Amino acid sequence: MKSEVRSMKSDVPGSVDVQLGAESVIDPGVLLGYPSGRAGVIGRTRIGRAARIRAGTIIYAAVDIGEDFETGHHAVVREENKIGRHCTLWNNSTIDYACVIGDRVKIHCNVYVAQFTILEDDVFLAPGVTIANDPHPICTKCMQGPTIKKGARIGVNVTLLPLITIGENALVGAGSVVTADVPAGMFAAGNPARVMGPVDSLECPFGIVIPYVDGVDVRRRPEWTDVPALTRPITKPLKHR
Repeated sequence: MKSEVRSMKSDVPGSVDVQLGAESVIDPGVLLGYPSGRAGVIGRTRIGRAARIRAGTIIYAAVDIGEDFETGHHAVVREENKIGRHCTLWNNSTIDYACVIGDRVKIHCNVYVAQFTILEDDVFLAPGVTIANDPHPICTKCMQGPTIKKGARIGVNVTLLPLITIGENALVGAGSVVTADVPAGMFAAGNPARVMGPVDSLECPFGIVIPYVDGVDVRRRPEWTDVPALTRPITKPLKHR
């Protein structure tokens, strides 16, 4: 359904009012303003204009979301989250409560973002990323997720431990377990992850793009529009000896 700014909420008892921006499309089976199970959580939920919220999504009370927010199916946004503009949250992913998320953040499928995590602008979390926030479970007294700085990219099935910082434009390789800070502009991988070198040293296996310049990925640079995609299916090139 499409309309101008309007108020709405789910029919679940205790749900809060939701301010929904113009040009938003909400599927059937979405719950907005869902009540928190935590005592003392109050306040309406606001979702900016041009949202696209797909079936099975649940967005809790006291959430503030900027314009052009898009979810896949069965995404969950817990209470007291602040999410910026042009963000995506794909299928079966959860943002737990009290996180701060910047603009243009992309969270792929089956991702768990733990409470008190900070994701700055242009962060990318690949499928299966898991974020931890409690140094000695299940105390919670010093619970704090990692801080992922602007433009950092986290690969498939990475685990990030509490309280660490992933630096601006850094890259974490698939399957890594990150136990310590990763400096800005560096590539880290392994279990435990260790710094392998600068992000700018990584090469495209086909030589058709320069993946990173000054830590900035090619998709955020003008040449992205100049290079056509390869014809699929693509065959992995043989490694040079």
